Amino acid sequence: MISSINPTLLTTKTLQPKTILVEEGAIAQELFFIQSGCIRAWYNADGQEVTLQFFFEGESVTSLESFLNGIPGTINIETLETCTVSILKKADFSRLIETDPAMKDWFYTTAIQKLFTHTNRLLSLLKNKPFDRYKQLLAEQPDLFQRIPQHYIASYLGITSVSLSRIRNRKTSFS
Repeated sequence: MISSINPTLLTTKTLQPKTILVEEGAIAQELFFIQSGCIRAWYNADGQEVTLQFFFEGESVTSLESFLNGIPGTINIETLETCTVSILKKADFSRLIETDPAMKDWFYTTAIQKLFTHTNRLLSLLKNKPFDRYKQLLAEQPDLFQRIPQHYIASYLGITSVSLSRIRNRKTSFS
């Protein structure tokens, strides 16, 4: 999709790891298209960081409810690796959605896909045991384990780093 956006509407930046793109409580004003690197969405639960999702090359990310509705966001979005992103401002996004049918179709398709992804993740967290969540993540996104620090993966799975280590050892002993 990014290739069809007028390049004058985009700003491209290379960002260092741990750069906050959207801060919890702020109103998201930008949509980020990831050219390279990994980005994490997370929230603060009484001082504990809870990872919601990881984003990689070819994906887009923002605090969607905040971005669309102009309200303070409930999540943080930060780079985990050195990232190159193209940035589209909210005003330009709104104009494109109104005037460019391809952009509107892309956004609709992307939003529906994200809804499916979040629904499946929620069901997995509610229905599956940690070991099963680990096996599913390993089967669906094996590269994630090479790029993401273990404590973020544990948080994403809804378990502690110690529990993830035990699960990984258990899996190794049964392989």
